[in-house]
Amino acid sequence: MSANALPTTAPLATAGRLSHRQVLVIFSGLLLGMLLGALDQTIVATALPTIVGDLGGLEHLSWVVTAYLLASTASTPLWGKLGDLYGRKRVYQTTIVLFLVGSALCGLSRTMWHLILFRGLQGLGGGGLIVTSQAIVADVVSPRERGRYQGIFGSVFGVTSVAGPLLGGFFVDHLSWRWVFYVNLPIGVVALVVTGLTLPALARHIQHRIDYAGTALLAAATTCAVLFTTFGGSVYPWASPPVVGLAVAAVVLGVLFVIVERRAAEPVLPLALFRRRVFALASAISFVVGFALLGTTTFLPLFLQVVQGVSPTLSGLRMVPLMAGLLVTSIGSGQLISRWGRYKLFPIVGLATMAVGLYLLSRMDAATSAVLTSAYMLVLGLGLGLVMQVLIIAVQNAVDYRDLGAATSGATFFRSIGSVFGVALFGAIFNNLLGANMQRFLPPGAAAPGAGLDVAATDPATLAQLPPAIHSGFVQAYAASLQPVFLAAVPFALLGFLLALALPEVPLRQTAGATDPGETFGMPQDRDSLDEIARALSVLAGREQLRPIYERLAARAGVDLPPGCCWLLFRLDEQAPATLAFLAKRARVPAAKLLPYLTQLRENGLVEVDDSARGEGPVCVALTPHGREVLDRLLAARREGLAQLLAGWAPERHAELAAALRQLALGLTADDRADQVIAA
Repeated sequence: MSANALPTTAPLATAGRLSHRQVLVIFSGLLLGMLLGALDQTIVATALPTIVGDLGGLEHLSWVVTAYLLASTASTPLWGKLGDLYGRKRVYQTTIVLFLVGSALCGLSRTMWHLILFRGLQGLGGGGLIVTSQAIVADVVSPRERGRYQGIFGSVFGVTSVAGPLLGGFFVDHLSWRWVFYVNLPIGVVALVVTGLTLPALARHIQHRIDYAGTALLAAATTCAVLFTTFGGSVYPWASPPVVGLAVAAVVLGVLFVIVERRAAEPVLPLALFRRRVFALASAISFVVGFALLGTTTFLPLFLQVVQGVSPTLSGLRMVPLMAGLLVTSIGSGQLISRWGRYKLFPIVGLATMAVGLYLLSRMDAATSAVLTSAYMLVLGLGLGLVMQVLIIAVQNAVDYRDLGAATSGATFFRSIGSVFGVALFGAIFNNLLGANMQRFLPPGAAAPGAGLDVAATDPATLAQLPPAIHSGFVQAYAASLQPVFLAAVPFALLGFLLALALPEVPLRQTAGATDPGETFGMPQDRDSLDEIARALSVLAGREQLRPIYERLAARAGVDLPPGCCWLLFRLDEQAPATLAFLAKRARVPAAKLLPYLTQLRENGLVEVDDSARGEGPVCVALTPHGREVLDRLLAARREGLAQLLAGWAPERHAELAAALRQLALGLTADDRADQVIAA
């Protein structure tokens, strides 16, 4: 990658041309797109029992979730590369349209297979929505501000993880399950209009070689493996030709994927990363976490609505403790790691807690109280949150700079793939057990084909109206089929616990701890190493107060200037010639508060000022040679400070990183607000 193609150069120039209001309007459109992609990962769960009751196909219930996850995960790296090649605006709008078409078709579905197919189409758009919206923020916002905006994206994932089940239950109870998908249409149209009118047609013009073959082989191998897990023992016998064929195809495609990745110029998943013990173990643990999270949360609403007889809305409320616990410990663990500089204890405790939570869920039945049910889910959520944030930190801390982007995306990718397999495997366990348990618990002949109970078996509303003896049989059959689903996840959590014990703890560099909530809830991101550096530094910068920053810069550079003068020197370099009134307006402070600093800079011979202007105060013509020298010293001090944060990723060994540090230093001081810097 050439220096003039660095991802930090175009964003800084663009950010300077966009007003604060323009950035907010653009960001609102991106936030709506992110909301669509994030919400659809959770909103469907509480509607699944009613969907199955309407369309039939209980044995395919898990595929409503799996199809979306599989399509979105497999397509994410491709969308990221296409955005680099053809411009983010075009790709972003394409993904919105694709997502909306998929949503509309999902709402119109008349069979379960139609819904599964259209969920896959929706997932293709959803994967692109998330990765492209986060990349666009880097195009329109300076690095200093980027951490704040990406933190809002992370909050969206946190909020939707709680709000999704509630909204899904509300739509089912008061409208129709089809509104779970129709609600996307107005939001998506607004996002499309806003971004179409306001988003600049930016393209980074980075010449990537897209790994089409690797992406296709990975998606095909994963699909065959998931189908093998789903169909084996339920739709077809394990030794049947279709199931054996799927297993063979998964192995062959996996081998071909490895061969292709070894030769690819820009592999979708660099195999060399697996030689690093931290990455290999963290990826395996990520797989386990994704496996347990989506695998259990997909079937919890079915348990709550059928076994415990609660409404879809109430089942969403019952799941709030799980998501709230996850949110609290994921953010809290990130803060503690940043403070302590150690991370290994968190996944160990988290996976042990997960195992306990999953075991407790397996003990639930129709008589379990709402308080206990919520407490069990809270335990699981607390455990999950202790693990998810930490794995990203461990991976980022352990790899070389050149592998940073691929390693970060890879760890999240394995969590998403684990989710796909978890939903599929738990669905297969449930389907294999339900038929036998129906025969076991229902009165003789009640579960026979043609007995008229097919719909009741999957529709909670109809189930509640059955005669007591039959209703009790259904409840017992579902409980006996769902309890093993949760119990089957316990060994995987214990396996993750053992892997966490073996996870090396590498001394933590500061940038590796600069995570944001989006990494906890997000899908794989296609960001290169420089993107990750800029994001981490922007998060760190977002935690600092501006006045201490400029005090440290002046001290490091040996410059005898107050913070307000240092701040104004950077602004004048960007905006001169400019009137005092213009600078004050940009800084959102009275001009009278800036005048003393401008006067001091002039008296020290750092700027040239034209006093002949009328009406708007003096005009700064330019920095003097001495002013330019002082600014360069301040900038060098900022660059040295950033280099210290990158300990272990020595800029002198990476030409593009060394070239980017100047742009990052400029960007992390490109804050127009003066209220934190100038004297009151």
